[in-house]
Amino acid sequence: MIKIQKIAKNFGDVQAVRDVSFTAEDGLITTLLGANGSGKSTTLRSVAGLLRPTSGTVTVDGIDVLGNPIAAQARLGVFPDQFGLYTRLTTREHIAYFAELQGMRGQARDHAVEEVTRLLHMEDILDRRTEGFSQGQRMKVALAGAIVHKPQNIVLDEPTRGLDVMSIRLLREILLALKAEGHCVLLSSHVMAEVEVLSDHVVMMAEGLICADGSPKGIVRDSGQPNLEEAFVALTNEAINTTKRSAA
Repeated sequence: MIKIQKIAKNFGDVQAVRDVSFTAEDGLITTLLGANGSGKSTTLRSVAGLLRPTSGTVTVDGIDVLGNPIAAQARLGVFPDQFGLYTRLTTREHIAYFAELQGMRGQARDHAVEEVTRLLHMEDILDRRTEGFSQGQRMKVALAGAIVHKPQNIVLDEPTRGLDVMSIRLLREILLALKAEGHCVLLSSHVMAEVEVLSDHVVMMAEGLICADGSPKGIVRDSGQPNLEEAFVALTNEAINTTKRSAA
């Protein structure tokens, strides 16, 4: 479980996130939904310990990310928005490297590599260098590195960006399988169809604020709009206008 309490993050005079609080539960897929610049990535980077919030706290399975970042990060698998693979390394070498970062050595490391290879159906690329890989293949390698240590919590920043239809379908199946196993899955997206298909819990963001928090159906119902897209437009515009009035 990932719990965010009243976090804010300033970059100089820019307030990227303001007083954000929500909980991502085990066995559910929680999605941060918002336009570019709404504060989604800043929030996720605070969860991963990559950014230090200006104020507020983030806990992962009860562990304070700022107070004990190594222990918290051991409970996290982070799938980045840019895959950042080393083209001279093979898939096996990449996964083994991330396993070793989590303290695995020898047989334990090799067994973990084989397990995640089977899970993601990567046998055909396991001993190939990643240079020239398709986006779908690169996605698999990056995801394998994120989950090789079997973390309870998986964080993904816009995971379908740049993927083709088949790769998106595969990723969706993997995330639903992780959810079914009781993992906490927290991701960001601005793709409405993706959010509706995957999400149990939606945290809608605009101007660094939460403007709605609940199930997709609940948000639509409470907004009085016909669907999630219309609810998103209405609630986002309301949040933007409120922020402008406050600043005036």
